[in-house]
Amino acid sequence: MKLPVIKHLTNFIEENDQDYILETIETLEALTEVPSLKDEELDVIGELISNMYGAVEVDKMVKEGTPKKEALNTFMKRVLGSIDQ
Repeated sequence: MKLPVIKHLTNFIEENDQDYILETIETLEALTEVPSLKDEELDVIGELISNMYGAVEVDKMVKEGTPKKEALNTFMKRVLGSIDQ
């Protein structure tokens, strides 16, 4: 996951609507079922999906009242903490 990408997507959600991201996630998940995709391509799609889910989670925290910068930092700490375990 990349914080600048998640931040950009969070801004996109604020300017538009979360539904765009959720529908894109569904589309990308459907693409992962294409049997001819190479591992590298699946990795890229997976990274995009992860960043989009991250943006949705940050947006949720912001809507619950957490300042955006704090929500981004909290989310990344949580992700990094789960990787370390």
